[in-house]
Amino acid sequence: MKVTHILSVLVWFFCVYVPTSFCANVTYDQRALVIDGKRRVLVSGSIHYPRSTPEMWPDIIKKSKDGGIDVIDTYVFWNLHEPVRGQYNFEGRADLVKFVKAVAAAGLYVHLRIGPYACAEWNYGGFPLWLHFIPGIEFRTDNKPFEEEMKRFTAKIVDMMKQEKLYTSQGGPIILSQIENEYGDIDAAYGPAAESYIKWAASMATSLDTGVPWVMCQQADAPDPIINTCNGFYCHNFYPNSNSKPKMWTENWSGWYFSYGGAVPYRPVEDLAFAVAYFYQRGGTFQSYYMYHGGTNFGRVSGGPFIATSYDYDAPIDEYGIIRQPKWGHLKDLHKAIKLCEEALIATDPTVTSPGPNIEAAVYKKGAVCAAFLANNGTSDANVTFNGNSYQLPAWSISILPDCKNVVFNTAKINSVSMISSFTTETLKEKVGSSDDCSSGWSWISEPIGISKADSFSKFGLLDQINTTSDRSDYLWYSLSINLDAGTQAVLHIESLGHALHAFINGKFAGSGTGNRDNAQVKVDIPITLVAGKNTIDLLSLTVGVQNYGAFFDKKGAGITGPVILNGLKNGSSLNLSSQNWTYQIGLKDEDLGPSSGSSRQWNQSTLPTNQPLIWYKTNFVAPSGSDPVAINFTGMGKGEAWVNGQSIGRYWPTYAAPSDGCTDSCNYIGAYNASKCLQNCGKPSQSLYHVPRSWLRPENNTLVLFEETGGNPKHITFTTKQIGSVCSRVSESHPLPVDLWNSNAESGRGVGPVLLLECPYPNQVISSIKFASFGTPLGTCGNFKQGGCSSKNALSIVQKAIVCLDTSPSNKPKYWNVNNSFWELLS
Repeated sequence: MKVTHILSVLVWFFCVYVPTSFCANVTYDQRALVIDGKRRVLVSGSIHYPRSTPEMWPDIIKKSKDGGIDVIDTYVFWNLHEPVRGQYNFEGRADLVKFVKAVAAAGLYVHLRIGPYACAEWNYGGFPLWLHFIPGIEFRTDNKPFEEEMKRFTAKIVDMMKQEKLYTSQGGPIILSQIENEYGDIDAAYGPAAESYIKWAASMATSLDTGVPWVMCQQADAPDPIINTCNGFYCHNFYPNSNSKPKMWTENWSGWYFSYGGAVPYRPVEDLAFAVAYFYQRGGTFQSYYMYHGGTNFGRVSGGPFIATSYDYDAPIDEYGIIRQPKWGHLKDLHKAIKLCEEALIATDPTVTSPGPNIEAAVYKKGAVCAAFLANNGTSDANVTFNGNSYQLPAWSISILPDCKNVVFNTAKINSVSMISSFTTETLKEKVGSSDDCSSGWSWISEPIGISKADSFSKFGLLDQINTTSDRSDYLWYSLSINLDAGTQAVLHIESLGHALHAFINGKFAGSGTGNRDNAQVKVDIPITLVAGKNTIDLLSLTVGVQNYGAFFDKKGAGITGPVILNGLKNGSSLNLSSQNWTYQIGLKDEDLGPSSGSSRQWNQSTLPTNQPLIWYKTNFVAPSGSDPVAINFTGMGKGEAWVNGQSIGRYWPTYAAPSDGCTDSCNYIGAYNASKCLQNCGKPSQSLYHVPRSWLRPENNTLVLFEETGGNPKHITFTTKQIGSVCSRVSESHPLPVDLWNSNAESGRGVGPVLLLECPYPNQVISSIKFASFGTPLGTCGNFKQGGCSSKNALSIVQKAIVCLDTSPSNKPKYWNVNNSFWELLS
C-alpha cells in the first residue's frame, strides 16, 4: 500500500572545514506601501547597528537578504550619539551612516526608527542622562524644554540622512521613518497633555520633509498622515485608525529578551510562522521581526534594569551572526510562499469565511489572480473542504495556496535544515612575560574600599544614585563614620531602590543585597560587629542598567535612599543613620583601568588573590585560532565588567542563576505564545558565555581586564568558539506541484514539489559524512534520531553514496533531494 503525506525523508550529516541605487517615490494607500506607483508586500527585520560591529554588518545583512528580508529596520539611540549635550559620536559601532549604506549596498530598504525614545531594553530607553537635568523638563509630554531637545536631535539625524542622500527620494534606501515609540501603551498616565504631545510630534516629524512616510507604533490616535502600526506576538486582529492607511506590523517578537536571574525564553518557529502568515492572511502587507539579529549589549548599554549582556532574542540570526536553524530556513520558505501571493495580496482585500470550527479561509481574488490562506487556529488537526478539494490542516497552522488550489507551505511543517551548534572550550592561553611567572600571566590591583578619590563630597542624608552619578558609573560609595563607647554586635538594616549593594564594616566585607528584574528594590539585614571608638560603614551601591520603560520611567531612582538603621545596639536600641552626614564617591578609583588597560598605579605580580571582592585583574592572551565566533566563559567569577583590548564586552554575572523550575526541554507551539511559555536554562546561570567580536582580537598580545566585584578566580576563565558541525534536514512527502508555481530548484529547472536541501552552513565547509538517513517515519530530534515503524533499509547507503562522493572538492553547492511519491532523485 502506498502511503502519502506521512512518509518523510530525514538526513543527519556532519560538516568539516576545508552599491545600489533606489531613487523611488514612496507613498501609501489603504492596502500597502506604494513604491514608484506599485503596491508592495514587504518583509522587514530589526538589526540594531551598535549591538554588533561594523565588521559583522555586511554578513548579517547578506544573511537577512538570503532569508527573504526586504527591509532592515533599526532604532537610532540618542544617548549613544550624544553622550554629552552638543558632543556627537558617529564612529565605530555608532556609525549610523555606514550601517545604512551597508544595507543599501545589499539592495535592501531601510526603516529608520528615530524615536528618539527607543525602549529596546536599552539604557534609559535611549535617552541621554543629561536630558534629565535640563530645568523644567518632563519627558514624553507636551513640555517645551523636552520638545525642543527632541526636535533638535530628530532634525540632526534627518539632516545627516539628507546630506548623505539616503532617503529613497534621493536615491537612498530609507523608505520609512518612525517618530515616538509605543507611547500609546502608557500615554493615559500623562493625561490631556499626551494628546497634544502626539499631535506636536507628528507635526514636527512631517515638517522635516523626509519624502517618505512616518509611522507611530502602538499609537491608535496617530494623526494623519502618520501611519499607526502594531507591535506584539500577534497582530492579525490589528487594523489602522483610518481606511486610507495600510495594515503594518513594526515589531513581531521573534523571541524575548532575558534578564540576570531569569531563564532564557525562546519562541518555536511554527508559532512565529503562524503569526506571520495570519497577519498577511488578514490583510497585512508589511511586517517586521523584532529581532532578526539581536546581538550583544556591549559596555553599559543594557537597560531594564537587570537586562543581560546577551540580546540574542532567539532571533533567526543569533547573537554571534550565525543563522539559527530551522527558524531562519522555515521563515525563508514562508517568505517565498508569501511573495508568490504578492500580486493577489496587493490587488484587493481578502474575503474571509469559516468552513468549520476554528477554521478560517481568506481568499484574495481579482480577475485571474487568486491566492488563499487556510488557517486552523484550534488545538486539534482538522480536515477542511475548500474550492472542492480536501485539505489536512495541522493544529495551530496556516496553509498558503498561491493559486487557490495547491498548498506550497504550511506553518507547522518544517522542511528546513536543523543545526547542532557546539562550543569548543580552550583554556586561556596567556602571553606570559618574564615578570609574570608568579601569577601564571595574571596581574592584579585591589580597588580601595570606601572613599579614595579627591572629588568626594559630603551631604546630610541619603542621595539618589542616578541624580548623583548621572549614570557615569554603575557605582556610588556611601560612607559614614560613627563613634561607640563600646564594641557590640548589631544588625545593619539597609533599604535601597536598587539594584544591588555591598556593605563593608571597618574595611571588611559584611554582606550584600540584590534585587531582581521584577523588583529592583533591596531590603537587607546584615549582622555586623562594631568596635569601641570609631567605626566606618562603607556601602557600595550599584546599578545594573537604568530603567528603560514605563510612564515616568525617567523619575524612577536607584541607590540607597534608606532608611539605614543600626538595630540591636546596647539595651536593644536602634540608631537611624539616614539623615547623618554621609560622604560620597562617584565611581571607582581605578575605573579607567578597563578602557585604558593602564594606570598610574602599579599592577601587582605577586600571589594572585582569589574569591575576594573589589579586585582588578589583567592578563595578556593569545586569541583562539580560526574564524569561528569567540566567547569568554566566566564560570568561576562572580560579577563585574570585562574589557578586551580596551573594548567593553559588557557586564558579566555568572553567579546569578535562573529559578530551578518553569523550563521545558521542548515546547508545544500549539496555542497562544507569551514570553514565559517556553523557557530554557532553569537552575543555571542566566548567562555564562560573553561574545567577543573577532574584529576586537589580534592573533597575539591581547589584553583582558576584569573588574571583579564580589569575588572569583580568573584562572577558571576559558575561551570558547562556536561551530556548526552537525546538520539535519527533513522533508514531508506531498503531492507534486506545478513547476511554474513552486520551483524549489531553479538551477536544475525541475522544481516539482518538496525538496530536501543538504548543505553546510559555512562557505568553506563540505559534507564529510552521513550519520543517519531515513525514508519513512523516523523518530527523535536532530542529533538523536532513530528509525520509526516504517523505514527503508537502503536509505543510509543510498544517501552516503550519492552525497559524500560529491563532496571531495571544497564546493559548498547545495545538494537537493526531490521527494515525489515514494522515489528520490538526486538533483545535481
